[in-house]
Amino acid sequence: MTVWPLPRISFRELGSIQEKRPVALLTTEQTWAILGSQIALPLVIQAEPERQSLELFEYLAAHLPSQVEAVYVVGQGAALEAGKLVAARNDIPLIVVPTALESAAMLTPTATAYQDDDGQPTVHTIETGPATEVIVDWDVIRAAPDSLRGAGIVDVMSIITGLLDWRYAAQRGKNPPEQRFTPWSASVAAGLAAHALKSAPAIGEGKPGALRTLLDLLMQMTQLSNQLGHARVHEGSEHVLAQALAAQDTRKLAHAEIVGPCILLVSALHGQDPASLRDAMESAGVKLDRLRATDVQSFIDVLPEYLGAHSLPYTVLNDLDPLGEETAQALQAAGLAILPGTWQSPDLAIEEVPEEAAAAQATVEDAAPPDDEATRPEPAEPAAVAEAESVPEQETAPKNAPVEAVPNQAGDASGADDVTEDSPRA
Repeated sequence: MTVWPLPRISFRELGSIQEKRPVALLTTEQTWAILGSQIALPLVIQAEPERQSLELFEYLAAHLPSQVEAVYVVGQGAALEAGKLVAARNDIPLIVVPTALESAAMLTPTATAYQDDDGQPTVHTIETGPATEVIVDWDVIRAAPDSLRGAGIVDVMSIITGLLDWRYAAQRGKNPPEQRFTPWSASVAAGLAAHALKSAPAIGEGKPGALRTLLDLLMQMTQLSNQLGHARVHEGSEHVLAQALAAQDTRKLAHAEIVGPCILLVSALHGQDPASLRDAMESAGVKLDRLRATDVQSFIDVLPEYLGAHSLPYTVLNDLDPLGEETAQALQAAGLAILPGTWQSPDLAIEEVPEEAAAAQATVEDAAPPDDEATRPEPAEPAAVAEAESVPEQETAPKNAPVEAVPNQAGDASGADDVTEDSPRA
């Protein structure tokens, strides 16, 4: 196991970059049209990949001109993932200039790419090591569109669902030894998620202090994952779903536009009320209505086959019944439900029902018992961090105990009071 460091982070204006080495640049046409005049780079070659294709990335790496001594990435998305692999394959420095705090990808030591295997897109995660340097120009970050500027908050908020999944696997003895549930790391991660929730409105407004906080949270989260040697503290079934959907996406949705709705869905699958997560992401500027419910439903229909064909960490998805009532309720709570055999959402269908049917529906609703607030699950906020930190190291779930023997506190994303390092494992 290698414990990777973070990249070196430099805070400076783009005009201060005075690169002397021959450079390969990966960016987008639109980004370079805006920022190209501000960066002095001795370009040898420039590429603008539009898709995260493993075949394309390997081609770019294999055909890099031999005189190139450094790879620059200006932007994020496919250009960033390609830059990681190209630099790693050629053992040369990688310098990243983000144009938004869109995700944690600029900090991580892996690249994500997709490949078609017998007509089915497969997700590949390649260990590349971290970038040599990340250059942050706050004027550039603040000028990003509202929906992208602080969208990396979704990667911090995925700590909540990631921890729920990690605990879920530990309760069932499904974590391998190298991924055993550790209460201290769950407590640290839950604290990061709590700060993200509190900072969401200010992040959405583009306040400088809040954006710096978001970057710090992303760095702390990435370093924790690097130290553990796995990403279970912040990646669970929400990323499994998001990566599979991204591999099939032809509309070039932003990272947060896919991961955000998946966080809501997975939170609901764990019995949580995703309302507070929705409010936080929307206040941070994340667009949660771009992912099509039909795409999600189509993937869930083939989920068992997908999980069987991939070696993925154990999560709530492994026990999911695609046709079950709990799944239907979770999709509804996440705003991703569609009526069976149609492309319509239930809300749209209600608007179009005949007058007589609407009256009948109103009668049924009037006859229903009042909603008991006390029975609703707590919002999926990591609020019990103090409790998690005070749990004795020796406290464990009984060996081979049924799942019901391990209490599940709604609202405690860390779950460190439920499972410890000595919990049953595979």
